[in-house]
Amino acid sequence: MPTITSCDLAIVGGGLAGGLIALALRRKRPDADIRLIEAAPVIGGAHIWSFFSSDVAAAHRWLVAPLVSYGWRDYDVAFPGHARTLKTAYYSIESERFDAVIRAALAPGQLIAGKARDVGAGAVILADGDRIEAAGVIDARGPGDLSMLDLGWQKFVGRELELAAPHGQERPIVMDATVPQIDGYRFVYTLPFSATRMFVEDTYYSDTPNLDPATLIARIDAYAAARDWRVDRVAREERGALPVAMGGDFEAFWRVGGVKLAKAGLRAGLFHPTTGYSLPDAVRLAGAIAASGDLSSPALHDLTYRMAGGAWRARGFYRMLDAMLFRAAEPMERYRILERFYRLDPGLIGRFYAGRSRMTDKARILAGRPPVPIGRAVAAIRGTAS
Repeated sequence: MPTITSCDLAIVGGGLAGGLIALALRRKRPDADIRLIEAAPVIGGAHIWSFFSSDVAAAHRWLVAPLVSYGWRDYDVAFPGHARTLKTAYYSIESERFDAVIRAALAPGQLIAGKARDVGAGAVILADGDRIEAAGVIDARGPGDLSMLDLGWQKFVGRELELAAPHGQERPIVMDATVPQIDGYRFVYTLPFSATRMFVEDTYYSDTPNLDPATLIARIDAYAAARDWRVDRVAREERGALPVAMGGDFEAFWRVGGVKLAKAGLRAGLFHPTTGYSLPDAVRLAGAIAASGDLSSPALHDLTYRMAGGAWRARGFYRMLDAMLFRAAEPMERYRILERFYRLDPGLIGRFYAGRSRMTDKARILAGRPPVPIGRAVAAIRGTAS
């Protein structure tokens, strides 16, 4: 027989956004009776999330600090005509640690292993018929329907390699664009987890989300071989495609499903338009929900809609830059835009990735002659929806 459970708040989806909301509430509102609903065996799936220290405000560091698996004081970038070390701290979170910390924070019975069949503002019905009635419901089940948005893609395959000998790399290389430019803007991303463990990701700013994993894995193998890294074992692999927004109808995107329901993460449209990364927004939203005095569905809908809509309206500048990247630059020449960007002030770069560029930052980014044809740049900007 199906069971009925009642609670204050049901969070549907135990990915990054849903997991952070659950953790924030357990830390700041332990009196709230919550349920985190996730069908997968691991909260957060199989991922590595990375972020710059400037991505997370000081007021929210309490939330991410226990999740961090690795940290470095600085990072490198490399392009055909420019290489640089930036003195900005960089951190990575492994999904295994994410899972362990959140499980430890939840009270018995608050994690429900199941797939949601129907999600409404007052109840969630699971695939097995069980019903969870809640004063508040948050839908955090991944990206949902993105068809109303005008998107490019940052797609990738990443592998954690265990090496036969020390690699000698001291810090992350966040972008190594010295590699051949294929399928748009291509770079390799490397994280030295230990002297003999290296995470290597082959990444593309591409017009399509289509992945050919075997080809990308072969390129990772070639990258490792070129650096004389002999691989003993592949410890993990992940792959995906993150949305890069150039425009679209945000209101139509938000109204998908027709229910006035609170949303989080990619389902709310809370991601950086240029990188596709959602961790900074997920941290901000989790902090705001934990600080809210009202966990009812109407209040949570208004809070999440206000944050997501405000972020979309404030980030038109990034969507304009994305249009220039995808529609004004030839695919094999897109790296020049990033190469020019990485010559700018480190503070400006940090604020850009945090989605908090100042007016002076925007003027500096646009100053001078762009590394794309002027006519095509103007056409791309004019053709971008707000």
